[in-house]
Amino acid sequence: MALSTGKEIRELSADERLKRLRDLKQETMNLRLQRSAGTLENPARFKQVRREIAQILTIHNEQA
Repeated sequence: MALSTGKEIRELSADERLKRLRDLKQETMNLRLQRSAGTLENPARFKQVRREIAQILTIHNEQA
């Protein structure tokens, strides 16, 4: 999944943002499992996922 921009996130509905947030949290869990198993290919993806989660939460709180 590509990193979303703030503009793209703002265009999503509240339900779509929450679904994307759930997907990203699931991806974080999968990345942790890969790291513990030693099969993680892209460790930088952690930072990308955390950043996108923060963007979604920030925009969600702005619009709430």
